[in-house]
Order: sequence, then structure tokens, then C-alpha cells
Amino acid sequence: MHEQPLLSVQHLNKQFGSGCSKCTQLENRGLTKNYCPNCGTIYACQDISLELYSGEILGVVGESGSGKSSLMKCLYFDSDVTSGEAYIDDKELKGKNLFALSAQRKRYIRNHKYGMVYQNPVHGLKMNFSSIGNIAEKLIAAGNRNVGEMEAIGKSLLEKVHIPIYRMKEEPQHFSGGMQQRVQIAKALSNNPPVLFLDEVTTGLDLSVQADVLDLIKNIQRELGISMLVVSHDLAVIRMLADRTIVMLNGKIIEQGLTDQILEDPAHAYTQQLVYSLL
Repeated sequence: MHEQPLLSVQHLNKQFGSGCSKCTQLENRGLTKNYCPNCGTIYACQDISLELYSGEILGVVGESGSGKSSLMKCLYFDSDVTSGEAYIDDKELKGKNLFALSAQRKRYIRNHKYGMVYQNPVHGLKMNFSSIGNIAEKLIAAGNRNVGEMEAIGKSLLEKVHIPIYRMKEEPQHFSGGMQQRVQIAKALSNNPPVLFLDEVTTGLDLSVQADVLDLIKNIQRELGISMLVVSHDLAVIRMLADRTIVMLNGKIIEQGLTDQILEDPAHAYTQQLVYSLL
């Protein structure tokens, strides 16, 4: 593992609402969980710092409402941060706070440096485009104009995620949930991104399909050496995929470390509860 993180996030905050005198003081916020009963502000992410290293899978686990999906949306620029910094180890972007870049630069990063697999494929795919058309769309956004090359890339990616080539012209709306997720993974990989975000990618899938999708993700990571940030409320998913894990509760990181260590010897009472509920 390189000493230099590939992606470094510092003091990320995301709030919904403007806050009031009762909840803006970091030290003694009068919050109920991550909500201010006085003014209604929600503190979805509170002072989140994390590092993702090259070739690593970092898991983010927590119950519904813990802030993990808000964190993912901020990192992928689907949502603006309230405050915070993020840096990527890339010669063009070195030393630049990604959150402070122009919309155009953020789009460039999404098209060239990042891949995203959403919990609901509807957010990541155009359901009435062909599967290969979805992949081409991402390649075009990244500047590719060579039709033959795009078709070759599309075919090889669909094969990689086990979508039969004879179905490449079919629209994802006719596919099962597991197949839609696999098309979404192919699309996310099409620009060869160094960083892949996966948000609850197995939720709502049958157990056997979940296992297939997780297997696929693990194999892709091994083969391409891609760095992944995997968000899940399911510890079994995190156990299978993640090298290191961050545990979130009420918008804060409450525990982090090597996945095995956290699962075998959880320090925080909430993590203990999560782990024992799995056993």
C-alpha cells in the first residue's frame, strides 16, 4: 500500500438547514441523534475525515440515517458539501480541494476519475437505452468519439460482468435487478476510473444474486486494482469486500480500523450491537 492516499477527505460536513444558536456550537450541540429539535436542521455528516489508498476497498457501514449515503453523494458531487476538503492523488488535480472546483471540473472528475454504482439502477442507467448505449454514453461524456472503439469497450465490459453479448442491444428495463446492477457496474468501469463508489449495491437483490454481484465486484477489484468505497448497512457485505471499515452513527465516524479487527473485537457499543446481530 502506498503511503500517499489516493483520495483524502478532511472535515467534511453536510447539513440540511441553516442551524440555530442551539445547534451550531460543535462542542455542545443540542441534537437528538443528528437532528436539532429547535430549528429542524439535520447534520447528515459531521466532521468526516477518511483516506482511501490505491487498490484498497474501504467499507462504510451504519444503519439507515447514519449519514453514509449523504457522504457518498457529497464525494461523487451529487450533493454539495456544507464545508470540508477532498484531495485526489492525480498530477492534474494535485493540491486542489475537489469540493471547491467549478461544476465543469467536477464533471471532468466524474467522467474520468470516478465510477459510481447506485443502490437503485434507475439513478445510474438510462432504462430505455440499450445496455451498450449506456456504456457508450459514459465514454462519450469522457470525450470518446470512435464508434468502433466504443463498441469494442462496451462488449468487453458486458462480458466482464457476465451479460451475454446477444443481449447488449436490449434495454436494462427488461433485465432483472441483478443484471441491471451488472450493467451499471460495466458503465461505471468504462472510463477506467481509479476510484469506484458503490452505494448499497446488493440491497433488494435475492441472496444468490447478491453473492454473484459481490463475487463480481471482488474479482474486478483484484483484476483491475481499482480503489473502492463501499457503503452498506449489511455487515456481511462489508466482511466479504472491505479491507478497512468505517462505522458511522448519527452523521459521525464512531469507529474505524481493519475490517477483521472491527468484526472480531468491536470497541464501540453500537458496533458491538451491529456485529452481534450478525452472528
